[in-house]
Amino acid sequence: MPALVRQTASSLAALGRFAWFAGQVARRVVTPPVFGGEALLATWTTFTRCVLPVVAVTLPYGMVVSLQGLEIFRMFGAERLLGSLVSVAVLRELSPVMASVLVAAQGGSACAAELGAMRIKEELDATEVMAVDPLRWHVVPRVLGLTLATPLLGIAGSVAGLVGGYVTAVLVKGETSGVFLGGMWALMGPVDAWAGVLKTTVFGAVIGLIASYHGFYATGGAAGVGRAVNDTVVRSVLVFIVFNYFLTSALFGAVQP
Repeated sequence: MPALVRQTASSLAALGRFAWFAGQVARRVVTPPVFGGEALLATWTTFTRCVLPVVAVTLPYGMVVSLQGLEIFRMFGAERLLGSLVSVAVLRELSPVMASVLVAAQGGSACAAELGAMRIKEELDATEVMAVDPLRWHVVPRVLGLTLATPLLGIAGSVAGLVGGYVTAVLVKGETSGVFLGGMWALMGPVDAWAGVLKTTVFGAVIGLIASYHGFYATGGAAGVGRAVNDTVVRSVLVFIVFNYFLTSALFGAVQP
């Protein structure tokens, strides 16, 4: 029992430290100076690092959704609904979630590794000794970069998923192009256009904060950096998957097509 109490207290303390860290980062985001050039560079670096994996995953997933959906719809003579299935599945869930998972695996792990290496080499301490705020200079641009790059990657993933669904349905299975494209927008509304962007922005901020936290406080040499990278990927994916449920419920739970 005491071990359980100690573990619970340790977990609550870690959660409190993360909340304090997130609050410090958020305060620096909304107060000057904000190093916009560094943030844009981090955004571009994350985007170029992750765009090919995102497209490579969402394209075949869109093809699979189209292939499996067509087999089911043919049983009921409802092939005209295939485009709606692909668009709803890709834009609402598939692209935001898969893009964010790959951002966590690629961009988030790189962020944690970079900050962890800087901590182990005492570069963050040296920055603070020179009267430069390490959170503002090293952390905020990376958090903003992941926050801005993730929705851009989500858009790229959405386009790739829709293209994959179209290729399978029209070019491989011989469905009518006009029917597929018409059905693609039949169940879509304005909320579907911006909901994916909203979700991936939230997911990107979650990934950026968790990655920066684990990297910024890494200890134990190279092994500690490895733990920081592993914890970043696992915990950020778990957190934004939970967030995804609540965001989906809020955005689409009461939506009637």
